[in-house]
Amino acid sequence: MTVLTLNDVSLAYGHRPLMDHVELRVAAGERICLVGRNGVGKSTLFRLISGSIQPDDGEIWRQDSLRISYLEQDVPAATCDTIFEVVASGLGDLGRLLTDYHNISHHVGESDSVSLDTLSSLQQRIDATGGWNINQKVETVLSRLSLPADKRIADCSGGIRRQVMLAQALVSNPDLLLLDEPTNHMDIAAITWLEGFLASFQGALMFITHDRTLLQHLATRIIELDRGKLASFPGDYAHYQRKKDELLEIEVRANAKFDKKLAAHEAWIRQGIKARRTRNEGRVKTLQAMRAARSQRQVISGRVSLDVDGSDLSGKRVAELHHVNFRYGDHLVIRDLSTRIMRKDRVGIIGPNGCGKSTLLRLILGEIRPDAGRIAMGSRLQIAYFDQQRIRLDANQTVRENVSEGADHISVRGHSRHVISYLKDFLFPPERIDSPVNSLSGGERNRLLLAKMFTQPANMMVLDEPTNDLDVDTLELLEELLIDFDGTLLLVSHDRTFLDNVVTSTLVFEGDGRVGEYVGGYEDWLRQKKPPVVKVKPSPGAPRNDAKRRHSENRPSARRKKLSYKEQRELDAIPGRIETLEQEQQHLTQQVSQAELYQQHRDTITTTLERLHQIRDELEQAYERWEYLDARTRSAPVSDVKKR
Repeated sequence: MTVLTLNDVSLAYGHRPLMDHVELRVAAGERICLVGRNGVGKSTLFRLISGSIQPDDGEIWRQDSLRISYLEQDVPAATCDTIFEVVASGLGDLGRLLTDYHNISHHVGESDSVSLDTLSSLQQRIDATGGWNINQKVETVLSRLSLPADKRIADCSGGIRRQVMLAQALVSNPDLLLLDEPTNHMDIAAITWLEGFLASFQGALMFITHDRTLLQHLATRIIELDRGKLASFPGDYAHYQRKKDELLEIEVRANAKFDKKLAAHEAWIRQGIKARRTRNEGRVKTLQAMRAARSQRQVISGRVSLDVDGSDLSGKRVAELHHVNFRYGDHLVIRDLSTRIMRKDRVGIIGPNGCGKSTLLRLILGEIRPDAGRIAMGSRLQIAYFDQQRIRLDANQTVRENVSEGADHISVRGHSRHVISYLKDFLFPPERIDSPVNSLSGGERNRLLLAKMFTQPANMMVLDEPTNDLDVDTLELLEELLIDFDGTLLLVSHDRTFLDNVVTSTLVFEGDGRVGEYVGGYEDWLRQKKPPVVKVKPSPGAPRNDAKRRHSENRPSARRKKLSYKEQRELDAIPGRIETLEQEQQHLTQQVSQAELYQQHRDTITTTLERLHQIRDELEQAYERWEYLDARTRSAPVSDVKKR
């Protein structure tokens, strides 16, 4: 069932068409990812769909009583409103009633000035509108996202504010949910939760993201906005990439054939043949039409050109940390961290928001000093630093001034280049280089910071969340550059695919100041991390056999790891279970990539999507259990293994 249709819709800003007679249909239950370069108009298309702006031409049809919720890309500004107030505001007038009731009920016992009559009146009005069920929904969403209802937005981090706006979008139970870069400023745990939630969301979903893991797991159809046109690609991201390459190749060949024909007509007209003759009038008109068509052709968008100015090799040892401790006030950020970073290491740093990832980078860079322990840096280091807050950009200066300090030429890789030519490599047109930085979008600021960073020779790169706001094409180019970089890399990122493709080891903040060290990227860390230890609390009054407990603690650890008969049977059965789950996962993945699924009853769609998400969890648990039991088998004494 179609819930939204765009018919022949056009929209332009000045002379630049963002939408050029586009067509789009969205079915109930679909999960559509909108892709395209930064600045092509993806967010503008969402604003058109939500009704916040109107098209210049064409028609947008929405199903009767269609509820649309829209999460915008920008993090909301700091205000004095509480989280409950912001989330409830997504309910309109009813939300204001619930907010008033929530605030008054929390203070009714604190002051005689609070009117009980007002509270009673609010109760009656909420009763009349059936608002108590909605109030429960607000509290449920806040609980799922672990958001403190009475905390003020001004006291929240960017990631928390992002989740608050997501909660506001979800609380109205929309039929169509629009999410613009929902993973920005979220840590991996929050992104994983969001992915699971959206997989079971029953309404239609359209989202914009640079997170390729989220895209691959969620999207049942990909729509690309390119040069004012929309193209639809059913299936997952890998299928989209293949089809896109094929279409671009066809377009290049067609343009080359057209240009060859146009050149022949231009050569003919220059030969002086009298075009006014009757037999030549048709050819002249054809030439004029071809000229007009060629002038209106929109060329394929350029790609960012990334290149690091390499430096001399650093010393073999880049950084060595000995029993490092650091705290902010009473909060212990890093506890007894010892590690060594060698030349050409590629280290990813993983952890929840606020755990201390950026603090660890600043400690290594020497910007702050540890409370205890020692950090020794290697020799001949030339460091390029990409900071998460982009503080190395002066927002009041222009693009040119930030890169070249106002000069017309800049030295890159030992050669002088005009600043306009250099900035074109980062997709800044000449008319934008004298624009102030505070007028740039998030993606443009990231590209500018990369442009500034790459003017300096470096044998060590320190990147703190470089992927936010970048489009997927630029992200993949940055990936290629880092893979080929002949130096040392420290990378903080919540992008799981980016980590897997770039880093060779990870430092993971595991809570209470502990930092674990693992080989490989994000997926490798998931496989290596220990399963949680479940502590069984003795029942009240149960006798404690301290002697037996002490005897058990003094036994050799290898004997404690011996598998029981039941565990050995479980280990033998796990590979078959994994194979069965993977076959079912493949079958369901094919189902959800077909449009026919979304023409069935909503319960069927929901059951299929929930089962697919459940299989992912079961597979992850099966792999973790398999590795855990197998590791115990390998560490048990030979005699114990032979007995089994």
